[in-house]
Amino acid sequence: MYAGTEDNEIISRVLQGDQQVFAELVKRYRHFVFTIALRYTANREDAEEIAQDVFVKAYRSLADFRRDSKFSTWLYTITANTCSSFLRKKKMTIHSLANEKIFELVNSAEPAINGKEAEQKSKAVLMNRAICLLNAEDANIITLFYQGDQSLEEIGQIMGITSNAAKVKLHRARQRLKGKLEQYFAKEMKEMIDS
Repeated sequence: MYAGTEDNEIISRVLQGDQQVFAELVKRYRHFVFTIALRYTANREDAEEIAQDVFVKAYRSLADFRRDSKFSTWLYTITANTCSSFLRKKKMTIHSLANEKIFELVNSAEPAINGKEAEQKSKAVLMNRAICLLNAEDANIITLFYQGDQSLEEIGQIMGITSNAAKVKLHRARQRLKGKLEQYFAKEMKEMIDS
């Protein structure tokens, strides 16, 4: 219904009193928020609780969104802060991104698909497994750029670095990701290319 509608247009409608349309933003970004939360907690139930809390906070603070960056950048900040607060409250330790089970949980949370979508999903699963083998900073920048659709400038804002530094870090993270794919998933990659 709102598929072609820009985020800022939806936000304007919500702020004008059409609260129902906020569900479209939740639909667009629930996987993004859930994935980030799952990386912090490595627990599906906690990640779902955090994701729900993030959208409640986003809704309540929507008037504070200045629109000088993407909605997803603003939402990422809320998600990271909510995750940190949640972990402090629970006195949990932040789990390493190297835990491959994290992405298996994310992928098991999605409904089953077939055909071309299954092939695309298997590529995404393979990529996510390789991302899990990266250090936290590399995994974050890859996730922000490719899955979060953030620009280098926005990544710089999130990470507290310049956009040029973000570009260099992204380039290096891509190289390390390529190395992980070649080292650990060469057979799977060959099968995908051959099929």
